[in-house]
Amino acid sequence: MSKHLQRELDRLKRRILSLSGLAEESVHKAVHALERRDERLAANVIESDIELDHAEVDLEEECLKILALHQPVAIDLRFIVACLKINNDLERIGDLAVNVAERAQYIATHERVDAPFDFVGMAEKAQAMVRESLDALVNLDAEAARRVCAADDEVDALNREMYAKVQDGIRAHPEQMPGLIHLLSASRHLERIADHATNIAEDVIYMVKGEIVRHQAERYKRSP
Repeated sequence: MSKHLQRELDRLKRRILSLSGLAEESVHKAVHALERRDERLAANVIESDIELDHAEVDLEEECLKILALHQPVAIDLRFIVACLKINNDLERIGDLAVNVAERAQYIATHERVDAPFDFVGMAEKAQAMVRESLDALVNLDAEAARRVCAADDEVDALNREMYAKVQDGIRAHPEQMPGLIHLLSASRHLERIADHATNIAEDVIYMVKGEIVRHQAERYKRSP
């Protein structure tokens, strides 16, 4: 590998880590805004999304430039391809954090609703998956990435549980339906954030091991 390509790859890694930090911070703030009914913090998440969008575009252009100028192969090529995919997942995590923040804005400005389910626990698990997938990226740790993939089923189950309990809540307190629907929507966004964290973990495994694991979980679930 040429020294110039190595410098470009090092810079690319710094940029993907910077973008990772922005996405993780957006999720953290959005969840706190929802938990604390903090309308101002929710607005801050929404306003700051443009910074993440610009960073995503810049990183994609950087990846394409390296591919065009250096024509990398083997692990260097896998690294750039993984960065392109992770870049997209991070931007989507930022968008989903905005969606959670929008639900937080509604909840902060309306009467408190009874929430007979562990929304905070689900939020913490989704946030942990994002954080751990990014740690796996920083450390190029395929085993840590596999643990993130395994955790996705738990978040999926919590989302299904919330759906059932929202139905029960609406039947018991129909006057709280709008707030409960917003909580259910936030739950769905958190579940999608966990999905994107799983995507990042799968790309880390590909980057480190050259192994595509994207459909293994689905095949396992369908097996008799």
